[in-house]
Amino acid sequence: SVRLAGPLLCQLFRTMYKKMKSDVLKHLQKCVETNREFNSLLAIKTSTITNGLKYALATGNWGEQKKAASSKAGVSQVLNRYTFASTLSHLRRTNTPIGRDGKIAKPRQLHNTHWGLVCPAETPEGQACGLVKNLSLMCYVSIGSPGEPIIDYLTMRGMELLEEFDPHSAQDATKIFVNGVWVGVHRDPTRLHNNLRTIRGDPNYLIEEVSIIRDIRERELRILTDAWRVMRPLFVVEYRPEYAERKGELVLRREHLQKLASDKEIQ
Repeated sequence: SVRLAGPLLCQLFRTMYKKMKSDVLKHLQKCVETNREFNSLLAIKTSTITNGLKYALATGNWGEQKKAASSKAGVSQVLNRYTFASTLSHLRRTNTPIGRDGKIAKPRQLHNTHWGLVCPAETPEGQACGLVKNLSLMCYVSIGSPGEPIIDYLTMRGMELLEEFDPHSAQDATKIFVNGVWVGVHRDPTRLHNNLRTIRGDPNYLIEEVSIIRDIRERELRILTDAWRVMRPLFVVEYRPEYAERKGELVLRREHLQKLASDKEIQ
């Protein structure tokens, strides 16, 4: 998963807000101990959140100023504006937060699951080689959506909830996980998998960011709807009887693009 600017700023704001609340609580305790009247203007320091955000964005140390040693360094950087290509490269750069001095090779190498997601060529030389990577040009990071609608849909399609399932009745049933949580089992995983893939391509359901993985060997169906997942676009090849002679080829042809360019109706 990739941590983006929004969640990082949200985490920083939450930290500063908790600090401001603790300052107000300390001021309230002092007022109680000294029998003074509580004044909200004196208790709430308006500069706590503002100065905390300014410090983090100016120095790149993501956290409180007093805990700079334990906070992440280099989170905020000056955007490279030399050329348009360098700006795109800087915006799609990712960093692995481990020490640069070690000689461990595994974190610097691309994993098999990075296929199509991470550029295999663009990485700096020296100590940061392999630790600083770049996303592929067509990649994007998922925003995330709640998993409850998916669980409701699965329940209507024959999923047995974990609380109601008897493990002795169907030992070969497929386990269903939603965002890493085991929610139930299903006795016909092939039909359920095909249904999920069908509605994912349907614009009426708005679940195009949902990842569906079926592990036949482990008898598991994993569904992911959370945020920070790196995703890439794919051309879907469907088998239809009218395209039997072009089985395995893309339905999208050059003449379709020409009709789109000339604003003509596509049959």
